[in-house]
Amino acid sequence: MQFGIFTVGDVTTDPTTGRTPSEHERIKATVAIAQKAEEVGLDVFATGEHHNPPFVPSSPTTLLGHIAARTENLILSTSTTLITTNDPVKIAEDYAYLQHLADGRVDLMMGRGNTGPVYPWFGKDIRQGVELAVENYALLYKLWREDVVDWAGKFRTPLQSFTSTPRPLDGVPPFVWHGSIRTPEIAEQAAYYGDGFFHNNIFWPMSHTKKMVELYRTKYAYHGHGTPEQAIVGLGGQAFMRKNSQDAVREFRPYFDNAPVYGHGPSLEDFSTQTPLTVGSPQQVVERTLGFRDAIGDYQRQLFLMDHAGLPLKTVLEQLDMLGEEVVPVLRKEFARLRPAGVPETAPPHPAVSGTPARPVDEEVTS
Repeated sequence: MQFGIFTVGDVTTDPTTGRTPSEHERIKATVAIAQKAEEVGLDVFATGEHHNPPFVPSSPTTLLGHIAARTENLILSTSTTLITTNDPVKIAEDYAYLQHLADGRVDLMMGRGNTGPVYPWFGKDIRQGVELAVENYALLYKLWREDVVDWAGKFRTPLQSFTSTPRPLDGVPPFVWHGSIRTPEIAEQAAYYGDGFFHNNIFWPMSHTKKMVELYRTKYAYHGHGTPEQAIVGLGGQAFMRKNSQDAVREFRPYFDNAPVYGHGPSLEDFSTQTPLTVGSPQQVVERTLGFRDAIGDYQRQLFLMDHAGLPLKTVLEQLDMLGEEVVPVLRKEFARLRPAGVPETAPPHPAVSGTPARPVDEEVTS
């Protein structure tokens, strides 16, 4: 089981002080948070991709390449790579390059994002979002597995005898997750390729998450990649902790009430009941996270959102200390104890990281 954090990179005013960090401060804080994640023993740091205020992570590979030079073990990932509005050729080149810099400690998550205006900014039509996701990933998949590519599709100019450079490290592409909150076609796409499916369930009840994961598992088995239980699943979650749960609620409430992503809506209590948001003690976070397993079965990656809503860097680093010292060790032990034989513990690591032989990259996807 892999545990880590993801960031959306929001620049938000601290409602308790009225201070808004600069973009420079927020970017530097993100690097410090990633380094802290490795220090406390987490497995993964993931960044979103946004091209609009109040967010700063418009260039995930720049950020992750910088973090790669300052860490040794952390898996560097995206929590969204916009497969719809980025050119698949550029994605193939950028993330293969990052693979080399990070010695294989790279995977990425394909998604359509949640910002409608990004489509016209990059010359795309939001009404074609699912089609773009399907076609662009088909090309990316091919670019990483064939040295010379001929391609013709609906949404970009054709390619003739094209070679994407650099080639994936040791000939093995980064592992890919497909992230979706509500789109069944994306869960089916992940299953078709035998890739991972990540459900960022931070705004949804577990009943919805369960339906999406079950669809992916069923289709994963249908396409011949293994049993439903062997499908590679990741989940998102949110947590804020203090030793005393009442202190956690009192401290986090003003941040929740004013957060741009969910403030001015349901109360903190209602939102905590209806979604996986957990505000309380480390033990409560442990129990809530184990409840995710009860809902969807054994899974391979759990990422927490910790650095949002204007929380100051000092507070975020304190949260990571608690996550690494009091939450993750218990969860590792419990997930390992409960996991049946034959169910993968993690997504497949790159051979450069795991020391295992390279898996073939020219395998045909079964249909």
